[in-house]
Amino acid sequence: MNIIRIPALTTNYIWLLYNYRNECIIIDPGETIQILNILNKFKFKLRAILLTHNHSDHVNGVDTLIQYFPKTTVYGPMETKNSGAKILVSEGDYFTLLQKKFTVLNLSGHTLGHIGFYSEPWLFCGDTVFSAGCGKIYDGTIRHMYESFIKIKNLPHNTLIFSGHEYTLSNLKFATFVLPQDQFITNYYKKIIKLRENNQPTVPTTIKLELTINPFFRCNHLDIKKSLNLSPDIKEEWQIFYELRKKKDSF
Repeated sequence: MNIIRIPALTTNYIWLLYNYRNECIIIDPGETIQILNILNKFKFKLRAILLTHNHSDHVNGVDTLIQYFPKTTVYGPMETKNSGAKILVSEGDYFTLLQKKFTVLNLSGHTLGHIGFYSEPWLFCGDTVFSAGCGKIYDGTIRHMYESFIKIKNLPHNTLIFSGHEYTLSNLKFATFVLPQDQFITNYYKKIIKLRENNQPTVPTTIKLELTINPFFRCNHLDIKKSLNLSPDIKEEWQIFYELRKKKDSF
């Protein structure tokens, strides 16, 4: 199985998985022009679409793709029912596509019903985790987002994280603000600046790397608490996570 990264809209990534038979799966199609060009160029046969949540920049391409490929199966959480999902999935569900098993994870936070698709060693997490960052909270809750991060943190550290957006540069700018003494983050930020200057992608990333550069995975570290000037009375990690997300929102 191979993966093609499709830049879309302004910052989105659409992910296309294909096998040796030229059968493919598309994850979070926010638009269709580039997808159709690739499908036509490589003579891919679209078998399934996977949706992580119901935001328009992740689902707007579904209807058009179904018009071209009416036999395509669309998987998604309940919140995507009106966006084209026909097979509604939730935590613990699993299915096999193109001879590869996918397990559904509840990754609530960005939206209340947000899910991810895990197929070892790949995690397609939509707008939950970004490299060095965390998705915004819309109709989910900060506690849910924290719990989603813990769930991802507990996956194998070699897991590749395929996020829905290219936000690494701005996330690292915030990370260096929160953790100015962390030389690894500073050096990595400089590396990403050069990559983005050349319009190079920065994802997928790995859980192992994110545990080092992503402040939202480090809420159990004293340096985060100190940087946020939090009271020693704050014991719960999710509360630290909440303060960190608030700081990012106003950064």
